[in-house]
Amino acid sequence: MTQIPILYNDAYDINVPVSHRFNGTKFSKLASQLKQTDFHQRLYFYQSSPVRYRDVLRTHAVDYVQRVVERTLSQEEVRQINLPIDSQLVKRSFLALNGTFTTALKALEEGVACHTAGGTHHAHYTNGLGFCVFNDLAFTALNLIEHGLVKKVLILDLDVHQGDGTIDICDGKKGIYTCSLHCEQNFPFQKRQGTLDVALDSHLEDTAYLNKLHNTFKDISKDFTPDIVLYDAGVDVFRGDQLGYLDLTLEGILTRDCAVLEYFKNHNIPIATVIGGGYSPCDTDIARRHLSIFRAATDVF
Repeated sequence: MTQIPILYNDAYDINVPVSHRFNGTKFSKLASQLKQTDFHQRLYFYQSSPVRYRDVLRTHAVDYVQRVVERTLSQEEVRQINLPIDSQLVKRSFLALNGTFTTALKALEEGVACHTAGGTHHAHYTNGLGFCVFNDLAFTALNLIEHGLVKKVLILDLDVHQGDGTIDICDGKKGIYTCSLHCEQNFPFQKRQGTLDVALDSHLEDTAYLNKLHNTFKDISKDFTPDIVLYDAGVDVFRGDQLGYLDLTLEGILTRDCAVLEYFKNHNIPIATVIGGGYSPCDTDIARRHLSIFRAATDVF
């Protein structure tokens, strides 16, 4: 493979207070760092475009979407999302949905594609939650199936937090297998029951984590062979993450990402990646951690 498709948009950055746990400028910093890497010539950047309004309604209630667009969410809804609901966030939310969907389309063509955003897995059908307005993983899975592009989708969520919103939206939907490896003692504190949930103890380190991951591959393969994988490569599993509780090193995260990509490449299954969570007050630090999945893609493919 000559070049790996990368989806990005300059409008991904959002406005948050300096002291906020969510780093609103990490997306542009990640794109900037990618263009300075020793593998940047292997990457081909595509500009994401806004999603169609009617397609969002496959995964979110019309009255909720309307309140987001009109910025008339209640104080409690805004508190749950925990981000300033301004025009930039609304714009980014629509762009990122289609960014992940387009990443999946590119992966079906090329075998792999990577999104410089995405992984908003806490957004539910009727509400946002935990820095997530709309759910790009559920949106992409359901729209791929609805448009007849695939029949079976695996959502492999390796963010440190369980993708409760993804599980909620996809529950009972034919052809979607949700798998989450997450820290049991971390947010959300009311866990959902997905297809396969692997609860991890706090402070788990590289070797034990990777053993759990390889066992998870075996468990998935017993029951499900997807047409495409949507991989949430969250880096909040890093031992220095502000909202983590696991103790993976940067080397461990890269090994994890390579293992995921190699496994599905060896099974001839396309894989689309999103960056998921990662929390640090320094956008340079967090962007550097997010580089892992892109480096892994160039190494494996």
